[in-house]
Amino acid sequence: MNRSTAVAVKAAASTKKRRSFLSRWDAPIAGYLFILPWLLGFFGLTAYPMFLSLYYSFTDYTLMEPISWVGFHNYERIFTADAKFLQSVKITFFYVLASVPLKLVAALLVAVLLNKAMRGISAYRTAIYFPSLIGGSIAVSLLWRNIFGIDGIFNEILAKFGIQGIGWITNPSTALWTLILLTVWQFGSSMVIFLAGLKQIPSDLYEASGVDGANRFVQFFKITLPMLSPTLYFNLIMGVINAFQMFTSAYVITNGGPMNSTYVYAMYLYERAFSRYQLGYSSALAWIMLIMIVIVAAIIAGTSKYWVFYETDTGGKKSK
Repeated sequence: MNRSTAVAVKAAASTKKRRSFLSRWDAPIAGYLFILPWLLGFFGLTAYPMFLSLYYSFTDYTLMEPISWVGFHNYERIFTADAKFLQSVKITFFYVLASVPLKLVAALLVAVLLNKAMRGISAYRTAIYFPSLIGGSIAVSLLWRNIFGIDGIFNEILAKFGIQGIGWITNPSTALWTLILLTVWQFGSSMVIFLAGLKQIPSDLYEASGVDGANRFVQFFKITLPMLSPTLYFNLIMGVINAFQMFTSAYVITNGGPMNSTYVYAMYLYERAFSRYQLGYSSALAWIMLIMIVIVAAIIAGTSKYWVFYETDTGGKKSK
């Protein structure tokens, strides 16, 4: 092969590679028309507001005065001169650390119980899943406030056993726990995902372990949990993200009280934005929340290699 032929072959290969890279964009126009509504929604309702709020976080935007650029002043003020910020972060992290594990445990245990072949099991699953559909509504929050009020039904039940009840939502030491209990009660979505993961575990594993003498307790920790770890990982990430953004129940049931014991981060952000109209400051708070969620999710993702197991993993890989 002479030099000119080699150059021609090389040019043809380069052209073919370039065409293969661009061929993915050679789709019919109908394909782009089908995804156009999603693109408009994403850029108009998600991407544009996000970048606009990022710009506002560096301004002194109050709706009442012209926008003025202040640089990192909002962030500096948040971290150095805002006591409510630290308090709301502390309460939010406690809420996340308490509610997410309890919710996952409840969802997993109920999913294991419902993973049975019995008459009417579909009705039981539907009934248990239903609260998660309405759990975040204002009506349920109002009902929850009445249940745990000083004259609520919970105290009436305690009175039947001779126990003097208290105002659970008016006591600073118990108010946050009532919100945590409401979150745990909404475990239906996580339960359904766990149930789908349980259906994917081969029954041969349980039969083989049963022949070797393993009881149900051993099977749960040696087979069910390792095989279900990817599902647990997904539910954990989604639970953490949702818990950081909790707002409705705290706003309706306790309004941040008593004594700011339920003053979660989203409530503080809401107050700055829609009570004081400090939209620039609240935008900075929103981006700090995003960064906190990303950091926590990254920590969970980084540690997942030690406790999440996939079918393609080998024992040697996990041990390294």
